[in-house]
Amino acid sequence: MTEPGERRRRTTSTATRERGVRDARDAARHAADALSELIGHHLEGVSAVCRGEDGGWIVNVDVLEVARIPDTTSLLATYEVGLNPAGDLIQYRRIARYRRGAQDQ
Repeated sequence: MTEPGERRRRTTSTATRERGVRDARDAARHAADALSELIGHHLEGVSAVCRGEDGGWIVNVDVLEVARIPDTTSLLATYEVGLNPAGDLIQYRRIARYRRGAQDQ
């Protein structure tokens, strides 16, 4: 037991758990930040978050790739971002590119 005013040292497992991704919201934030740093495009939002088979996360992030006037002709893209359980980016790829005004098919 620790004395008053003395800090308790963390075990490795506790420190690892605190660094990792806690939930889907946290995974979305990690993925969006990491992708933004890499590709430098304006983020539009996150359209999907799910658990990967390895305990990591798969996140679909939507970005503005080419801004045009009128805005409905701007080009958007969806990127699939893979995170490991700690929240580190392990892969990303563009899975769709579309005009903002285009309807889903």
